[in-house]
Amino acid sequence: MRSILKTSVALASLLGLTTVGALAADNLDDVMKRRGLSQKDILAAAKTYTPTGKRDEFMVFSSGGQSGQIIVYGVPSMRILKYVSVFTPEPWQGYGYDDESKKILDQGKIDGRQPNWGDTHHPGLSETDGKPDGQFLFINDKANPRIAVINLHDFETQQIVVNPILQSEHGGTFVTPNTDYVLEAAQYPGVLGRGYAPLSEFNDKFRGAMTYWKFDRSKGRIDEAKSFSIELPPYTQDLSDAGKGPSDGWSFTNSFCAERYVGGIESGKPPFEAGCSANDADYLHVINWKKAAELVAAGKASKINGHDVLPMKTAIEEGILFLIAEPKSPHGADVTPDGKFIIVGGKLDTNVTVYSWEKIKAAIDAKQFASKDTYGIPILDMKQVVHKQVQLGLGPLHTQFDSKPCVAYTSLYVDSQVAKYDYCEGKVLDKISVHYNIGHLMAMEGESATPAGKYLIALNKLAIDRFNPVGPLHPQNHQLIDISGDKMELLYDMPIPLGEPHYAASISADKLKPGVRYKYGTDSRTGDTSPFSVRPGSEKIVKTPGKVEVFATAIRSHFTPEIVEVNEGDEVTFHITNAERAEDETHGFAVSTYIGNLSLEPGKTASVTFKADRAGAFSYYCTEFCSALHLEMEGYLMVKPKGAADTGPDKAKDAVTYTKTDFDKQYNTNIETQKVIDSVVKYIMSTNYKDFPTVVALVEDAVDQLNFAKDAKSKTDEAAKKNDWQQGTLWANQWWQYQVKAADIGLRVKTYLEQNGAKVVAK
Repeated sequence: MRSILKTSVALASLLGLTTVGALAADNLDDVMKRRGLSQKDILAAAKTYTPTGKRDEFMVFSSGGQSGQIIVYGVPSMRILKYVSVFTPEPWQGYGYDDESKKILDQGKIDGRQPNWGDTHHPGLSETDGKPDGQFLFINDKANPRIAVINLHDFETQQIVVNPILQSEHGGTFVTPNTDYVLEAAQYPGVLGRGYAPLSEFNDKFRGAMTYWKFDRSKGRIDEAKSFSIELPPYTQDLSDAGKGPSDGWSFTNSFCAERYVGGIESGKPPFEAGCSANDADYLHVINWKKAAELVAAGKASKINGHDVLPMKTAIEEGILFLIAEPKSPHGADVTPDGKFIIVGGKLDTNVTVYSWEKIKAAIDAKQFASKDTYGIPILDMKQVVHKQVQLGLGPLHTQFDSKPCVAYTSLYVDSQVAKYDYCEGKVLDKISVHYNIGHLMAMEGESATPAGKYLIALNKLAIDRFNPVGPLHPQNHQLIDISGDKMELLYDMPIPLGEPHYAASISADKLKPGVRYKYGTDSRTGDTSPFSVRPGSEKIVKTPGKVEVFATAIRSHFTPEIVEVNEGDEVTFHITNAERAEDETHGFAVSTYIGNLSLEPGKTASVTFKADRAGAFSYYCTEFCSALHLEMEGYLMVKPKGAADTGPDKAKDAVTYTKTDFDKQYNTNIETQKVIDSVVKYIMSTNYKDFPTVVALVEDAVDQLNFAKDAKSKTDEAAKKNDWQQGTLWANQWWQYQVKAADIGLRVKTYLEQNGAKVVAK
């Protein structure tokens, strides 16, 4: 052990000297000259650089588009940290491979069918008083009208709900200020309930809708029974936002194709894009959702596929649904941080329109309407409720807000620019070019009641010449922009190589409090203790006719049990608990050629069920590199052919014979190793280590390892009493493995304490 430590120190010293020498060979001017960098380049790099071992100030959750996932990255470093699996299987995390996550995916079946993909668009963070609180994340699936709930305690999908009345959606997910409801708007009109009607009856039979999913924060789940929808005209609803402050209790949803055009290019008619952009304006839907919830509770809703739907006629009669003309083909209805204004941009316009909530509410209260639409919905006079129109450029899309009062940013798709302006005064402040064709944009906490400012992300649809070519399918480009000063400054290009990201949400990193381990034996998809978890020493194999259940543990560096015998045709289930307590000590599990990967984070229990339909000897192993003896973390699934005689458990003959000399050598090594451990423990105990949560968790893990070592030592001593040097040597080696793991943890703790200013408090 000492020789190992000495070698490690020597190697580290050598590497340190080599690194220092390499750095000394260059100065900043040399690097700038060699790489052709300007001072502006260096300044931008300094603004995004996050030194080794340091962390980002903000976290971004970006939709993963056609991947059906979410991309997590840090700001300002723009380092991708994780893909969150949502609507599609993902093997590294075992999503869609273990029994528990299969149940989540099964929740997303539509009309009895399992979509094999998702089109994620608009992530939304849970809020308290209009501020992101870091507890939950929601995401929609445009292709298959679904909403998912991700628990930010472990960044895992916990629930998928299917909209029972829509055939597509786009305007989700947006939350009310205290996350009472999650908003989801229909996109392309359809027959509610996914029924059929000919397009000749489009005006009468096709409808849009706005769904309000009731969220139960205590359970971390959407309560489908308390959720409802409002029937809307067959305009193509788009993005939404919930009011806040004075406009709390209301929501705003824009639309396009208010012309209700149904296309037919194959019949010689103009295409959808012509018919859906013929009029000068579309409609902004203004909905009193709080009163709508009261009407549903009072029994005024109808049932479609078991879901409460408030009829459009009732919404009109009860005075909870209104329309306002808005710029042509809008994309984004964004409520200002103070809730006093709603900003809408039209893709086929050059202006953003700033609506005044005070004027809207006054017109509604006074019943001052310009007209009604075909379905009888009151239309407010646009001129009467507009605060300002600000001319920004071609193709205004989506708006975010700064920490500075009255300052907003809007993406300009056609111009490939971001415009900064004062929406109170109606004055353009700055513009910056981006690359290329920006869709959404996202400022830090920029849709909340208290935007953080500092940075803005341009989510660009095209990358063209920005990155090394990788074939005809290019990555998309997320560009980081510094908005801390009067002028915007482009800092960084970040290729996104997964799906087509549409929108993103951000939060200050210090608001996220994710766990680093599960309570022992947790089913991560429910948060409850799994009924299948076992502690080390309690592992078992339960056999009934036609079925075998394995209750197993995983810990560095072995599975228990290591050999499982079944008969061809048996249904086999492995229930595996990761017995580790150390942070980041994840194990994987796969049976070669039989089943895909499980991901077993510390404390987690996961199961996998399959049919043993092929006879043979199949190895299983840990798929996550977990320790120096990772490759030795293996086992065998022995599937006996049908009709084979049952000769009892196979017993392999030991290939190596150990003697007392071998035993004594290993035993003495263990005693010396324990002295090293004792010296490290003495140092740790002399410090204020309990003031460091990271260290406390590591110490807990080290204690676990030493307890395992104690058990292995006991087995070693028992074998020695019987002069069984074979088993004694093997158990002594296992005892030493646990010691090495404990020593490794202890040395990590010692280094951490020394680097983080620990104080000696006792001798």
